Amino acid sequence: MTSFFTAQIAVIALTFVLAGTVKGVTGMGLPTVAMGVLGAFMLPVQAAALLILPSFVTNVWQLFAGPRFGTLARRLWPMLIGIVIGTLIAASFIAGGAAHWAVTGLGLALMVYGAVGLLARQFSVPGRIENRLSPIVGLVTGFITGGTGVFVIPAVPYLQALDLTKEELVQALGLSFTVSTIALAAGLAREHAFVIGDIRNSLFAVAPALLGMWIGQGIRNRVSPATFRRWLFVCLLGLGLEMLLRSYL
Repeated sequence: MTSFFTAQIAVIALTFVLAGTVKGVTGMGLPTVAMGVLGAFMLPVQAAALLILPSFVTNVWQLFAGPRFGTLARRLWPMLIGIVIGTLIAASFIAGGAAHWAVTGLGLALMVYGAVGLLARQFSVPGRIENRLSPIVGLVTGFITGGTGVFVIPAVPYLQALDLTKEELVQALGLSFTVSTIALAAGLAREHAFVIGDIRNSLFAVAPALLGMWIGQGIRNRVSPATFRRWLFVCLLGLGLEMLLRSYL
């Protein structure tokens, strides 16, 4: 039992070092990588509970590193409200007895994210439809967040399609991910899937995630971010495919 527990702790720590490294290089991807890797060893709801605090800490760090918090919050609030509503509605799915479908949904989300990243298509959202599109994007993102624990689809491609500077985009991603993390924590807590014991376990994952971010920031200075992202998307695509196959074989 002790050997198994030690191995489990090591897997969790290494997973969050890896996920933090990805976030340190690219500015995103911690929950996606953590859910993808941990989903191979535990139920999605358990993995989602683990990522709450490391995701929150790293995203708040990213959120307040930029200069435009107030402006972005006023611009993106319809999307953020949609994320909260969608996540709270869908949290019962990942926390309920539909573990098989949660794994399937997570696999699909990873594959879509990997495919979109590899295609590297740059879309543009006209300003005249942004106000109508934002709450829809937020609601869909919330449904996927609540059902799979992955925050990125379609919020990340949508934010990349807005007319934001590089600094604004990084801060907008931090804002979106922070709201998603809080909403997921609230949804899991409502379903009694995020309790005191989960807070302790999630707190343990913060240090490896921060170590990974420090490593990732060093890598970012030595390796082309575009090359790193390309291999990340390939890995996520393969991981999502493996999860889908494991669900049905």
